[in-house]
Amino acid sequence: MKTVLLKLTGPMQSWGTSSHFETRTTDYYPSKSAVLGIVAASLGYRRDNDEAIGKLNDLDFAVRVDQEGILSRDFHIASKLKANESLDRNYVTNRYYLEDAVFVVALGHEDDKWMDEIIKALGNPYFQPFMGRRSCPLPGDFILEVKDLGVIEALEQLPWQAADWYRKKHKNYRGEIYADKDLFDSKAWIMRKDRVISFSQKERKFGPRFESRKSQILSQEEIEDLDFFEEI
Repeated sequence: MKTVLLKLTGPMQSWGTSSHFETRTTDYYPSKSAVLGIVAASLGYRRDNDEAIGKLNDLDFAVRVDQEGILSRDFHIASKLKANESLDRNYVTNRYYLEDAVFVVALGHEDDKWMDEIIKALGNPYFQPFMGRRSCPLPGDFILEVKDLGVIEALEQLPWQAADWYRKKHKNYRGEIYADKDLFDSKAWIMRKDRVISFSQKERKFGPRFESRKSQILSQEEIEDLDFFEEI
């Protein structure tokens, strides 16, 4: 089993799974479909390559919330023109983002060769990947590390990735881990519509995916202890 850990951080992110028309919402943590979109773009898959993109659903997926973001709203004014190019009407689109959030995503699979291809592509993407919207580029150092572990074990062993100011403010922080349902023993789960069927611009399609949650206590003391042993 091989797992790659990705750090998603930046001034703005947006992870909508239920946006319609003029209102573009965001979930409070990344969706699996959005992360698979990053992988597909890095591998150079075209949007209508449904078979290759669909296979990515087989990757084990988990995400840990290391720093909760602040919900922010932006708006755009768009104009609709008539056939003769005269103005029909103006309308406002509302778009929601998360500010200053930090997430750690774990992607894994038992096929090490396939994972090596994905990891190489993430480091040298064919198309520009972004965090939900084109205005939210990935940080250059978003690949944290590769582990020969399952995605949950890899996440739980990774030190807290929040910003220094956030760790000082929250001495003991409860980081939520959201993962594919079969990766936990828990019988409690929710449904998210983020299983990729097609990224085609003609008709994007997503199916249901079942997801479970658990918590992990992340503390500033653990970070300080790790730094101490590294210095020795």
